[in-house]
Amino acid sequence: MAFENPTREQIKTILQNAGNIAVVGLSDKTDRTSYMVAGALKQNGYRIIPVNPAVEGEILGEQVYATLTDIKEPIDIVNVFRRSEFTPEIAREAVAVNAKVLWLQQGIINEEAAQIAAEGGLTVIMDRCIKVEDSLLIGPRK
Repeated sequence: MAFENPTREQIKTILQNAGNIAVVGLSDKTDRTSYMVAGALKQNGYRIIPVNPAVEGEILGEQVYATLTDIKEPIDIVNVFRRSEFTPEIAREAVAVNAKVLWLQQGIINEEAAQIAAEGGLTVIMDRCIKVEDSLLIGPRK
């Protein structure tokens, strides 16, 4: 059966219930899409948890972790800014840490990762920008 993203209403509910968003592949370079998207999400009230083994210290004022399994708090959404071929391993880690959602950013599609995550009980969203969905479905916060 072909993969289908959740409905817009389901995505809205996911975003409304999300607190902690682990951003895998978050760059510390301010001109990168991952940095801009994560910054907008943080500004909208989400807790961003950077995941990037190549960066030490902090990004956007938050401690950077090398892997999802290094994070010691619950993860609602694993938002991925990595090439498609790296996503099956990220999906396995997302399952291992009991994340609720695996969200592959716009342009990132991997059926194997989707299957791993879905079989592990996660909701899967692929080829969608979380910032765009948040802006369209939730809108600006007060």
